[in-house]
Amino acid sequence: MEITAQQIAAYINGTVEGDANAVINNFAKIEEGVPGAISFLANPQYEHFLYETRSSVVLVNEDFKPAQPVSATLIRVKNAYEAVSKLLQLYESMKPKRTGISSLAFIAETAKVGEDVYIAPFVAIGDGAEVGDGAELHPHATIGPRAKVGKNTIMYSNSVVYHDCVVGNRCILHAGCVIGADGFGFAPTAQGYEKIPQIGIVTIEDDVEIGANTCIDRSTMGSTIVHKGVKLDNLVQIAHNVEVGSHTVMSAQVGVAGSCKVGEWCMLGGQVGVAGHITLGDRVYAGAQSGLSGGRKLKEGNCTVMGYPAIEHQNFARSAAAYKNLPNLVKQVNELQKEIDELKKICKDK
Repeated sequence: MEITAQQIAAYINGTVEGDANAVINNFAKIEEGVPGAISFLANPQYEHFLYETRSSVVLVNEDFKPAQPVSATLIRVKNAYEAVSKLLQLYESMKPKRTGISSLAFIAETAKVGEDVYIAPFVAIGDGAEVGDGAELHPHATIGPRAKVGKNTIMYSNSVVYHDCVVGNRCILHAGCVIGADGFGFAPTAQGYEKIPQIGIVTIEDDVEIGANTCIDRSTMGSTIVHKGVKLDNLVQIAHNVEVGSHTVMSAQVGVAGSCKVGEWCMLGGQVGVAGHITLGDRVYAGAQSGLSGGRKLKEGNCTVMGYPAIEHQNFARSAAAYKNLPNLVKQVNELQKEIDELKKICKDK
């Protein structure tokens, strides 16, 4: 793909400073720029690379003011990060799409497969399963009996959709993710733990992306639900009967316990743990390694929390600062206590 700076600016509603006819054919990080590449600058910490980058074009924010002369052509936009994302999506959409069904794939006679699909070697599609038009199933992807995978959904190698589960349109299931394994349900008895059958399903709505080795468990009854636009990182665990609101994002190693309800547009940082049977309102933002165990503020939403148990992030920052001084504070308290004891003794003797 070759495109000029002026054409790029027109596509992303930007303005050109420099050579409007500069041609680009690749993307590069600003610190690794090469002639013919386009880069972007959104984080001020990377500004020094702008003055030495070899990239032909650099996207910058409208209000950016360079401190030194810049040799690259600049394209000013409202948000450089969003603009480069839009260009990357365009670049990805221009790649030729693979189609065809391998003779080495197994497709049950009762399965329904749409048009223009790509089904790689060693894919397995079970009895009564449905695969939508334009879907891409990579090697060793597995769709269980009666499961449904929507239009233009991509399943990468070794991703699995268990029986009866439903995956919507335009979803991406990365390698090794598992949709619909049994929820962790066991009843303690005198002889040990007796398995509680998990007879529900998982429902994943449209435009959801699920990272590698992420697991979404089927419900005990009813459905575990992941609503539209949700983005889950690698190694995320969603337990049985959980409901995740639309456009919520979760970073790596987040764990959401059973029957929890997570609101819309929430953001959970890496290794956040969410206790079972609680409700998070819309737009709850939790910092990495936070432990969310309930409370009015979390239920109402529109809050930012950190720590365990999770508290308002500014209080957490103050607490963390005090924590570093605890050894000295303990020493001071002990010395004060000693002085108080001595004063009490003096007063008693008098």
